[in-house]
Amino acid sequence: MTHPTWSLLAVAALSAAPGKQTFTGIITDDVCGKAGHSQMRMGPTDAECTIACISAHGATYVLYDGEEVYTLSDQRMPEQFAARKVTVTGTLDAKTKTIQVESIRAAK
Repeated sequence: MTHPTWSLLAVAALSAAPGKQTFTGIITDDVCGKAGHSQMRMGPTDAECTIACISAHGATYVLYDGEEVYTLSDQRMPEQFAARKVTVTGTLDAKTKTIQVESIRAAK
């Protein structure tokens, strides 16, 4: 038999844990970020610029939601969505603005 206090502590710990959220925005890179690709223009399209920044400049894939830039923990999955509007499901680390990515899908 568990002690009632232990049960309350377990419930409190679980409810304090960060939960999954969804974030919608554009997959871009941390070099271009909010500024867009017009200044860097590493390719004829935003997608090609994003991928080129990743490979040539060691940039990181990020999600830009129109206000905030979030680093993505998964750096392989975003390539297929470069410069596209997506919905990312994951857990946000608010201190580092990093999303622990569970899934990415094209936004409707």
